Amino acid sequence: MWIADVSEAMPDATFRLLSGVQIDDGAVELGEAISDDPEAIGAAVADHGSIYDISVLATDNRRVLSKYVTTDTELYDLVSASSLPVEFPVVVRDGWYELDLTGTRDEFEAVRQALDASGRAWELLSLVHDESPAGIVTERQEEVLNAALRKGYFEVPRECTLAELAAAIGIDKSTTSRILRRGLHRCYSGA
Repeated sequence: MWIADVSEAMPDATFRLLSGVQIDDGAVELGEAISDDPEAIGAAVADHGSIYDISVLATDNRRVLSKYVTTDTELYDLVSASSLPVEFPVVVRDGWYELDLTGTRDEFEAVRQALDASGRAWELLSLVHDESPAGIVTERQEEVLNAALRKGYFEVPRECTLAELAAAIGIDKSTTSRILRRGLHRCYSGA
């Protein structure tokens, strides 16, 4: 894969594939490279044989952001066997891709088989299995709980009082307290 080639040649750089879509003869991608020498990284990307129609969108002293077309669709081909979309960003360092996928056990088995068949080295970094029911808290409870987290209500020591939280979300203090208690109860009891 082309980013692996460039990242192996420049192991101190971090490449982030921010988005991409497969087209008839390749893929259109938006990529970011972070390094001490972003000009060298940009030149290495532009010079790679599978990259064409590249536009540098932004650059500064540590990063370069580019939109380009590539003929290399191996990443997309790898996950298409499982019907799992790639979750962006995809991070590449020193030839290794790090990406997140969400799917069923059967879909992950298809990815494993595709990786094994590719002959590439791979490593599972984490596996998360969630059996919690969707919608365990109401929308209003979620809104108040998120506001409490953002405002630092649950920090020790607290960064805001119940009255300040209530004022920030525009409801009275007793209602805020009741929604917080019920939301927390539902989070911890699962019902």
